[in-house]
Amino acid sequence: MAASKERVRVAGRELTLTNLDKIIYPETGTTKADVLAYYAAVAHVLIPAAAGRPATRKRWVNGVGTAEKPGEVFFQKNLEDSAPGWLPRAAITHKDRTIHYPMVNDPATLTWFGQINSLEIHVPQWQVDSHGNQLNPDRLVLDLDPGEGAGIEECVEVALLARAILQDVGMDPVPVTSGSKGIHLYAALDRSQSSDQISAFARELARALEADHPDLAVSDMKKTLRKGKVLVDWSQNNAAKTTIVPYSLRGRPTPMVAAPRTWREISSPGLKHLDYKAVLRRVQDGKDPFAAVVQAAGHPSGDAGGHGGNGHGGDVHDGNPRLGKYRSMRDPQKTPEPFSGAAGSGDAFVIQEHHASRLHFDLRLEHEGVLVSWALPKGVPESGGKNHLAVQTEDHPMDYLTFHGTIPKGEYGAGEMTIWDTGTYELHKWINGREVIVTLNGSEGGGLGGSKKFALIHTGRGQGKDAEGQWLIHLMDTEHQRGRRPHAAPPPEPAEVPEEEPEDVPDKKAPEDAPEKKEAPAAASRPNLAPQDFGPMMATSGDTADLQGSNWQFELKWDGVRAIMVADETTVRIFSRNGNDVTRTYPELTDRQCWPGQPFVADGEIIAVGPAGRPDFGLLQGRMKLTRPADVAKARTAIPVRLVLFDLLYDDGTDLRRLPLTRRRQRLEQFFRPSGCPLDLSLVLEDKVEHILESARELGLEGVMAKRTDSRYVSGQRTRTWIKLKIEQTQEVVVGGWRPGKGGRQDTVGSLLVGIPEGDKLQYVGRVGSGFSTRELAELRQTVERLARKTSPFHDVPRPDAADAHWIAPQLVGEVTYSEWTGPGRLRHPVWRGWRLDKEPSEVVREA
Repeated sequence: MAASKERVRVAGRELTLTNLDKIIYPETGTTKADVLAYYAAVAHVLIPAAAGRPATRKRWVNGVGTAEKPGEVFFQKNLEDSAPGWLPRAAITHKDRTIHYPMVNDPATLTWFGQINSLEIHVPQWQVDSHGNQLNPDRLVLDLDPGEGAGIEECVEVALLARAILQDVGMDPVPVTSGSKGIHLYAALDRSQSSDQISAFARELARALEADHPDLAVSDMKKTLRKGKVLVDWSQNNAAKTTIVPYSLRGRPTPMVAAPRTWREISSPGLKHLDYKAVLRRVQDGKDPFAAVVQAAGHPSGDAGGHGGNGHGGDVHDGNPRLGKYRSMRDPQKTPEPFSGAAGSGDAFVIQEHHASRLHFDLRLEHEGVLVSWALPKGVPESGGKNHLAVQTEDHPMDYLTFHGTIPKGEYGAGEMTIWDTGTYELHKWINGREVIVTLNGSEGGGLGGSKKFALIHTGRGQGKDAEGQWLIHLMDTEHQRGRRPHAAPPPEPAEVPEEEPEDVPDKKAPEDAPEKKEAPAAASRPNLAPQDFGPMMATSGDTADLQGSNWQFELKWDGVRAIMVADETTVRIFSRNGNDVTRTYPELTDRQCWPGQPFVADGEIIAVGPAGRPDFGLLQGRMKLTRPADVAKARTAIPVRLVLFDLLYDDGTDLRRLPLTRRRQRLEQFFRPSGCPLDLSLVLEDKVEHILESARELGLEGVMAKRTDSRYVSGQRTRTWIKLKIEQTQEVVVGGWRPGKGGRQDTVGSLLVGIPEGDKLQYVGRVGSGFSTRELAELRQTVERLARKTSPFHDVPRPDAADAHWIAPQLVGEVTYSEWTGPGRLRHPVWRGWRLDKEPSEVVREA
């Protein structure tokens, strides 16, 4: 059997999935692709049950086998050396060693588990915080395990009896049929007691059930005592024990699931364990009984570390328990700082320059839904020869990514805060409370001056709570930024400890009149109008669920090509998304009299309006490739274009990109002047996004752009502060081959073979033969023959598609519409939309 392979992007991470056709459950024919599809579908309910908990795994490398011949299973705790660096992990020190456990905090980790056939996921009843500390348990569990001669009916009887006892003490348990033999009962806790205390309570509950119902329940694990009875296993509450996480698959002969159930189901005759297909249907119908445990354990009045409530406007935040300490230290009525935050992209960072009582810098990395934060009293190290102190502070909300302003005097962290640099980071290693290695990719004009690799290492020095916050930050050797392997840790040169800590170190405040002893690093020089400095900010595909927790501005998504307009006092030039000068192609947009006289840089979209009165990307194709003046002059009459402006990046000596969108929009409206020129201003739509999408659909438009009103303009980067809400599904592809036409198309091209870059080749995603105009077909044969090569640029192409294929160099990017992705990773019903001359093949990725 040929090994199927697919390159996918999950939660911002790229993974290669292999052997998708491999049979994992022989008795049902369930494949690895089925397993991955199941975990993708239940990720939104499984992850809340597992997040923040060190996970142990049961892995069946060659499948689970059959009842007669079970497959070989490995019980794994420590992460493999081959595990990706971005995978969340916790370092737990046992008596004789430290084990690095994975944590299932995101869908990408769950997909990685499925790829390596780690079918069962087991977790303890406690979590770790961002400092790597083990917390008190947030849930209690009883494992009702039937002995020989007993079954699920007896487990139900014991479950109902245990429920009555738990309800008497204020708990509301949720049952989970284990997918094996018995039933698990979960009840939420408030983290006020230790694992030892909860274990003692569970043991007494089990003994009470045994005393009251000696013919039905037993609390002792001896097999000789369990015949015909149900063991009430209370030991799973021990800090060292784990239980299979709800919604996890089981390594049984058939793909059963640890499935949360309702009490009505538990009490129903004929109760059975559920397989993955039944659980899929329940989840798709919106059923998640275990949500009651997750939500009850969240205790929004305190954070994950038990820091207590905030006491200030309890309903102004998003309820994330990890932000409890942050909220407890601030009053939303007195400080402009954010108290909530939308979900991020997973890899954002910000460095803020904080002029508090003592100048320092704050480094914040997006991780597990919050910004994990360090104060840098001596700033960001500028060389690898000297480490700087870093003090881990409380987690901050995601909206702090764009926060800048003045924190009032008398409030925690009082003083001016500005953004020194922001962007995305590449994660090389993250161990909560121990070690973090990242490459920060700064923004154009930011303080970092580009991309730099840093290691944050916990020192273990200090006393008590102070020891938790003591870290070093080390600038990795510049050789590493050329792709060499990083050192395991920075050199041991110690950091210089400042006389006083920065003001936002927990429980330590410097005097308000303390003199500033450190100057800020030199600000980035004032930008000139070099086009390469003003790359376009890019949006991320999403849906309306991504728009929670922030204020958003809505505009129509214009079906054209991106244009960065760069002007000095005499000339206006146009640059495409990939930095090519396309001024000669659209001369009607560069008349200097159409624009204000000062130097500027503006962002917009070039469109061609079709006969139906709406942008037509196919029509625009007739202008995109023209550069000869005679050709352009002829096409201007047949295919007139317009420029829709939506952002202003630079105006008369001032770089505006650090301003929030609302301020930039005000400047754009002042800048734009209506005239007889083919220039328009993108309208900001005032309505509910659902209504806007419905109108766009009725008008046949491509979709809607949603932009955070506080978003800064980050040149050359893709962010989640701009979200594309598409009405139809589109995918950029790279052309790697073609097949001859038949019948009336025998002299042209029958179809194009297309793919998505994966390593040094293309992952084949299908062939497209419809959507071409007669003119395009006439040109297409010449184009593909000019790029001919002898070998296939694809990893693999099915034999029927490759039989009469001609291969070409993978240099051309196009765009297609499609109905869905098929199981093997092919586009279903692709239709050609047109060439993307503004895109490089390396930029093409599979859309979410």
